[in-house]
Amino acid sequence: MKKTLVAALTVAMVAGSLVTATPSAQAHDGVGVGIAAGLLGGAIIGGAIASSRPAYGGPVYVAEPGPPPPPCYWQRQRYWDGYGWVIRPVRVCY
Repeated sequence: MKKTLVAALTVAMVAGSLVTATPSAQAHDGVGVGIAAGLLGGAIIGGAIASSRPAYGGPVYVAEPGPPPPPCYWQRQRYWDGYGWVIRPVRVCY
């Protein structure tokens, strides 16, 4: 319904602009009318586009998840902290 209405308004606007664009003895009189018709037509079409619902794309392919990450474990490692040897737990993953 909205598309039909927009199409009808577009045809009416184009027909109206053709009528106002007829040549006359004084060309400066038709310029203002043509600009006004263009602005009015742009406002009508812009309002119709702004009030329309957004279009969403179709279905999207989603790949299967990869294999699970390798298991991790905690290992006790010793290191020198400048004053002596310290043992701390470290997580090791492969």
